[in-house]
Amino acid sequence: MAKNSMKQIEEDEKKVINELLKNANKSINEIAKICGFSRQKVWRIIKNLENNNTIWGYTAVVNQEKQNLKNYMVLIKRTNKPLTKEVIDRIIDRELDKLSKKIGARVSSSYYVYGPYDWIICFYAEDIKIAKKFCEILLSRFEGIISETQLLEKMFSAKKCGIDNPDIEQLRDFFTEL
Repeated sequence: MAKNSMKQIEEDEKKVINELLKNANKSINEIAKICGFSRQKVWRIIKNLENNNTIWGYTAVVNQEKQNLKNYMVLIKRTNKPLTKEVIDRIIDRELDKLSKKIGARVSSSYYVYGPYDWIICFYAEDIKIAKKFCEILLSRFEGIISETQLLEKMFSAKKCGIDNPDIEQLRDFFTEL
């Protein structure tokens, strides 16, 4: 395949991805019209992106407050102790996600990072009591592997999953109440 055609394919994929990022609920017809492509071309691009795991899935951006849930993050610093195969398997098998559901918490994102901390887990829970229980489970399941955790409550999301919060004006109220 010629360089130009590979470059064109990448540009076409970016156009479709940008539309999906704005609203993954758009129909293929809507995306095709916006991008200037045929419906079949958009369908083919999306299927290729799904098959090569460029697109992992689709999700709704939900206002958790309207479900009486709060957003939390736990920053995790690990020890220098090497990870065993068993520990790695527990991480990859998403064991913590399963355990968190039993106490009423739900993991929304999990990141391996470079910096002062090694891992960040974002999750939802009804209150700080459940959030702390989540951290206790984390520490017990990875005893000797974690040297420090910091639990943070997210107070307001101005942007989430690349989508601006439609209630952004509430941020003004939040700052004037301080």
